[in-house]
Amino acid sequence: MFAAIPSPDQGVWYLGPFPLRAYALCILLGIVVATVWTGRRLEARGGDRDAVLDVAVWAVPFGIVGGRLYHVASSWQPYFGPGGHPVDALKIWQGGLGIWGAVALGAVGAWIGCRRAGVDYLTLADSLAPPLLAAQAIGRLGNWFNNELYGAPTDAPWALEIHAWDHALGRATVAPDGAPVVLGTFHPTFLYELLWCLAAAAVLVAVGRRRGPLYRRQGQLMALYLVAYTMGRGVIENVRIDEANHVLGLRLNVWTSVLVLAFGLAWWWWLGRRGRPAIEPHRERVGSAAADAASAPRP
Repeated sequence: MFAAIPSPDQGVWYLGPFPLRAYALCILLGIVVATVWTGRRLEARGGDRDAVLDVAVWAVPFGIVGGRLYHVASSWQPYFGPGGHPVDALKIWQGGLGIWGAVALGAVGAWIGCRRAGVDYLTLADSLAPPLLAAQAIGRLGNWFNNELYGAPTDAPWALEIHAWDHALGRATVAPDGAPVVLGTFHPTFLYELLWCLAAAAVLVAVGRRRGPLYRRQGQLMALYLVAYTMGRGVIENVRIDEANHVLGLRLNVWTSVLVLAFGLAWWWWLGRRGRPAIEPHRERVGSAAADAASAPRP
């Protein structure tokens, strides 16, 4: 008998009449981690870490709205198709945020916030790139709690046990004996993407520590974020078996990943020709100066 990764059988807890939803808590935790980490990275690049909060006030609501709009637009049938319920499009607590809508509209909100807070937009973007990947990794835990977005059936040792799920109640459907109904074991695509995001974040941190072939101009680190994430997402998307709209035989999100990957590469190339020199983080500059001083010949 093989072991499987267990899935939670409950994703909502109540404090009196107030529901605490794991999906929302994971999103909020990701936002907090990204905000704090971005503030530290911005400060290392000569900015004011507290200004990140001023930017987040604009970027976060824009990102949430954009993420929901993309999800509803790309999976419109449950809301506006035959037998659909349009009001369910507002029920964000049941899951459903498209990362590309969140990034696109969140970028608009961040631009507004930067203008109002006096923060350089591309410096903020480079500061945000690795933390954004970390936030996405944390957010994927919400899909685990919701028993959703899994892949094809498998009996691999890392298979994920999935319950029949009641999204309205936020918990597993139970059998007459009170035990959760298990659908089977499947590829844990939430975990694949979580690990990919963390690995990509580590790579971007390493690339951004000092200027090099991949990071010579401001904004290129964010462009590399687009490239790195879409490379993994395009592969993982093809493992998932949840319902999705298809275009020319491929899932819509695969096409979105291809387009965003192409945009990221083009933007990285354009910045390399036209952009401003990248800012080497202060701590790295201090470290380099100290090393140079230590290795200098003594008089």
